[in-house]
Amino acid sequence: MRIYVLFLLAPLAFAQQPSTREMNDINWMEFRELVPAKIQTVLLPTGTMEAHGVVNNGADNTAPLALARGMAKDLNALVAPVLNYGVTGSLDGYAGTFSISEEAYRLFLRDVIVGLARNGFRNIIIVNGHGGPQTAILNDLAEKVGRELRVRTLVVNWWAYCSDVTMKIFGEDGGHAGWNETAFIQAIDRKLVHPERYNASQATPRAPAGSWSAFPFPSSIILYQAGQGYPKFDQAKADAYFKAVVEKMTGLAKDTIAKWDAAGLFVK
Repeated sequence: MRIYVLFLLAPLAFAQQPSTREMNDINWMEFRELVPAKIQTVLLPTGTMEAHGVVNNGADNTAPLALARGMAKDLNALVAPVLNYGVTGSLDGYAGTFSISEEAYRLFLRDVIVGLARNGFRNIIIVNGHGGPQTAILNDLAEKVGRELRVRTLVVNWWAYCSDVTMKIFGEDGGHAGWNETAFIQAIDRKLVHPERYNASQATPRAPAGSWSAFPFPSSIILYQAGQGYPKFDQAKADAYFKAVVEKMTGLAKDTIAKWDAAGLFVK
């Protein structure tokens, strides 16, 4: 009898789970059933296309998309398609690198965030994979749309928020396309990493504020600290790093949503 009851309940339990957490793959009728009645959180990965040492030019897209997918189930969230072109800075002289003007990016990004809000999402979590001026744009637009449409927004630069995880796993600071970011991509898909193309001369410490600047920057591996962050291609550390970053990012999002809820902010 017990087995029979469980068998009868199994289809109901299955029906309560979304067929996919990828907004790109979900059917409009299922979306209507899920949002906002059952799912109120969306993860929006943002990045760009730019040179990244010996990993793929789309590393700033690969990382936040994998992060969002790793976070989605625990947050009961959907994953929006990655915004894979952004505002690239001093590396846009390198082959295969693209940059969108700030004006165009602002208009497009705002419409995407507004669209997510108007489709019923209450919590919009932007998982950002690219720094520079793009971070300020994301912060500004997320706040403005949040205030205008009364939705809750969180913008996270994963590498910055998880800098303590970098120190814990690697024992040193990282860098753009440095050990930490290269390891993160290595954990996601080893085919995107090319150790055979690497040599240490490809890395340059970033310039101390006000000291010097160059365009294009002389290396696509930009170390945060001199003498630290050179890629070492350790798979075990790469896997541990990915797991720890997903856990910390998920914890931040959970804690933020819980505090929004406890404060009764923008309750609909």
